[in-house]
Parts: sequence; C-alpha cells; structure tokens
Amino acid sequence: MKVLFYTHSLVSDWNHGNAHFLRGVMRDLIHRGHAARAVEPQGGWSRQNLLADQGAGAEAAFARTFPDLPVETYGAGFDHEAALAEADVVVVHEWTEPALVSRLGRARAAGGRFLLLFHDTHHRAVSAGGEIGRLDLSGYDGVLAFGETLRQTYLAAGWGRQVFTWHEAADDTLFRPMPSEIEGDLIWIGNWGDGERSAELSEFLIEPAGRLGLRTTVRGVRYPAEALVRLAGAGISYRGWIPNAEVPAAFGRHRVTVHVPRRPYVEALPGIPTIRVFESLACGIPLISAPWSDSEGLFRTGTDFLVARDGAEMERHLRAVLHDRDLAEALAEHGLATIRARHTCRHRVDELLSIVSELGLPADRAEVA
Repeated sequence: MKVLFYTHSLVSDWNHGNAHFLRGVMRDLIHRGHAARAVEPQGGWSRQNLLADQGAGAEAAFARTFPDLPVETYGAGFDHEAALAEADVVVVHEWTEPALVSRLGRARAAGGRFLLLFHDTHHRAVSAGGEIGRLDLSGYDGVLAFGETLRQTYLAAGWGRQVFTWHEAADDTLFRPMPSEIEGDLIWIGNWGDGERSAELSEFLIEPAGRLGLRTTVRGVRYPAEALVRLAGAGISYRGWIPNAEVPAAFGRHRVTVHVPRRPYVEALPGIPTIRVFESLACGIPLISAPWSDSEGLFRTGTDFLVARDGAEMERHLRAVLHDRDLAEALAEHGLATIRARHTCRHRVDELLSIVSELGLPADRAEVA
C-alpha cells in the first residue's frame, strides 16, 4: 500500500508536535513493507521558524536522523494530481491551506482511486470553529480526530462523512528509557505558546520549582521576554529549542518531568493529552500532570502518573517523587508498561490499517464492481 501524507512539516518539529507522530507512523509503515511519503509546503511556518532559529544545519540533522523518510516540498508548480494518482491512501493535515484541501477533495470526488482522510490534531475545531467549518471536506472519505471529544465535535457539526478517533502516540524506536548521569531534578519540554497556559506554567512549573529550589531545565520555543525573566527568577535554566530526537536523552538526565496542558484541551477537549505525555512515559521518567480529564481511560491515573490539582499539590508530588525512590520507580515502570501495551506508533498504524480496511480502498472497490 502507498500512503501519501500532506503535512504542515515533517522536517521541522519547531513548535510542531505532529511531526513527532507522523515520523513514527511513517517509519512503522515502511518497516511493514508499505510505501510512505510526505509532502510539505514551501515556506511553511514551522520550517521557516526552524531555519531562522537554528539555520540550515537543522534540516541536515533531520536528514541524518531520519534517512528512511521520503519527504519533499511543494510549491505553485507541484503536480498534486500526479502525486495522488500514485497513492492508495492520502492523509491531509488540518493546517494544509484551505484551497488545497478543497482541491484534493475535488480530485477524490472526480473518481480518484485513493482513500482520502483529513487529519485533525489541534483545538481549532472548538477554539476557532469557523476556520474548520469553512473547509470543504465533502470529497473526503473520513476524518481522523486525535481524541473522542474532537470526533464528537466533528459529528455534531456535520463535518466529514465518517469520523474516527486516532490519538497520537510515542515512536518507541526513539522514545525509550535512556538512563544517564543525572544532571538535574526537573525538566519540562514544551513551548510557551499563545497565552494558552501562561498562568498554568507559573502555577504548576515555575513557582513549585522555585520554592523547592530544584535544578530545573526548560526546553522549547516562543518564550517572551517576561517569561524568561520569570524562569530566571525561579532559578530555572532555559535552553531553547531541542530536536525531538534528542528528547529521550534529555529525559534520561533528569529525575522527573511535568505535563502542563493548554487550556483549550482542558476546558473544551477533555481526554486529549499532549504528545509529550506519551513520549515522556515511553522514556521511563516519572510524570506529574497539571489537571486534565482522562475521559477515555488512556492511562491509569495515579499509577502511570500523578495529577496535581493545584500548585501546592504539585510541590508535594515533586518532593515525594524526588525523595521516594520506590515511588519514582513504580511510576516510571507502570507508565512505560502502559505505553508499550497501548500507545506506540505501531498501535496507531494498526488502527489506521483497520480504518482503511473498514472504509475500503476505492481501487479495490472498483475492481470488485
């Protein structure tokens, strides 16, 4: 089977966590003997920011780390119809330009012999519903939504023919325990963002780390000057962007990490964790989360990770994990076991293949007819 992914970017994971997941999915498809190829737009936001921040060496590093992943850019002269003609399944990410989303749908509706799926991994369906509602998904065979509440949002709005829940997951060919010499107590890897969790980062990360005097490292991008001042005031070391492939080693050099979800997921899309939950647990590092509702039962809350209801409880949990080796080891062991049992990219490829089988490839349906 030949699978074509229209991505915002596969090369860049600068403020773009979906790249982590699609890399793992593509690698597993290829490992199974399928053909997987990605295309991304010239001048895409994430890739341009990566180049501005890190220079061309970041692109070269991607090629060295993922030499098995075919990816090319497209511009005004790209022959999309030719690319579609070579594919059995086409997966289109929600950050694809609306005009191109429509063009791909028209090609499918006009008799394209490929299965066309729309892939949503963001909260815009609830935070900016007009943007998603204006997309023409009439030619798409189905929608892949990265959480059940998002799937229900699509169904209620009448967006898409069939909607499937397809969570993100950890690429455990990369994300695995990598114990090393400990350099610090706490690490948080994430982006400051658009004010969607500024208060939460203060309450659940900056203030507890400062009060406890922890050796804390923060990695990520889009930190405004005032955020950097607050980190420094709490004694936290800010070290900027980190390539996702280097994250497991960074986890291995620290004793605990935290999860601070963005507000739209907590309030409007419960049950959807960030991909860092999957990735950190896959690395066997104890995890403490700010409040979120695991409404789908993806994990065993309190066993795979701890939840802090407020900053004071986060402080107590951090102190307990850092001073109780048995507790820390139990959290790491149980979290890792849950990932390996349910939440790797191999599991998601199984789910994708099941969805494809349920919908049926148009070429196969045409041959039967």
